[in-house]
Amino acid sequence: MNIVVAKGGSIQTDLESKPKLMPNHVMIRTVCSAISPGTELMIARRPNKEAVPLGYSAAGYVEDIDGECPGLTIGQRVACYGGPYVRHAEWLCVPRNLVVPIPDSVGFEEASFVGLGAIAIHALRKASLQFGETVVVVGLGIIGQLVCQIASAASYRVLAYDLLSERNGQLKSLVPGAFVADSLEALNSEASRQSGGAGVDAVLLCANVPDGSLIDYGLRCVRQQGHVVIVGDMKLDFNRELLFAKEANVTVSKAGGPGRGDLAYERNGHDYPIGYVRWTEGRNMREYLQMLERRSIRMSSLISEEVPFSQVLRAYERYKMMPQQTMGMLIRYDHY
Repeated sequence: MNIVVAKGGSIQTDLESKPKLMPNHVMIRTVCSAISPGTELMIARRPNKEAVPLGYSAAGYVEDIDGECPGLTIGQRVACYGGPYVRHAEWLCVPRNLVVPIPDSVGFEEASFVGLGAIAIHALRKASLQFGETVVVVGLGIIGQLVCQIASAASYRVLAYDLLSERNGQLKSLVPGAFVADSLEALNSEASRQSGGAGVDAVLLCANVPDGSLIDYGLRCVRQQGHVVIVGDMKLDFNRELLFAKEANVTVSKAGGPGRGDLAYERNGHDYPIGYVRWTEGRNMREYLQMLERRSIRMSSLISEEVPFSQVLRAYERYKMMPQQTMGMLIRYDHY
């Protein structure tokens, strides 16, 4: 089968055998998979000597099931998330906790971004916001756009900024009630005005930067004992005096939620009791799809283009060369 890998500082296609079905896993025939540009291009820049599979969010049909997978049946439309099980490949063998049914009214295209939706939802949960509070979002790539939509749907006040004016304009059309600034200074001024000078309740940093300057910005912007949540890739180097003065919480948001990277939860399919862990990565995935079903958020307008697997390398080039015109991109697999 065809797959996408990063090797030697570049993105390539490769061939690999179809995976074997494992106990308590689901075999999925992929219809489409979502490109996560920030993560995948970051991996591609590394001088990996061995091929590293890319991708972690997809949708397709259940082809086969091994063991007990409650709520899943052969032929069902499903979305799935989480490397190394999910990647850009024609066939996927995915543990049961990382597979969720797609509601009838939701298309494969929007559902294939389930991993990015779970990441956005978990980031907001890490901010510990309550009704009526205010969140600042810096970085309006696809994760930032989803964070703002979900925050608005939850009735939080949203203030946002991105370096690219095109992304700012896109958010204005998706979340008319959000304040979208044209500079960090304007964002800080509005945050101060709305909070009466006390600072906002949380700052979510969804950008990729080489240093810790945005963390310092977040610490200046947030209120006493507020939350700065690091979602993007940045150096964890910040001013301790700013942190101390606010007694703020600086947190790194780990992917889609509790369970990520836990072999017992992911590979072996042992779920966490809902009374102890309310929102696992699997439950965040399901919530993303339910928000799409309720039309609380819109994903379709964030999909810039769909490309067949035969043209997948062109999609990555477009991300590199035209970031201002490119948001979400899908890979489609030609056996559909």
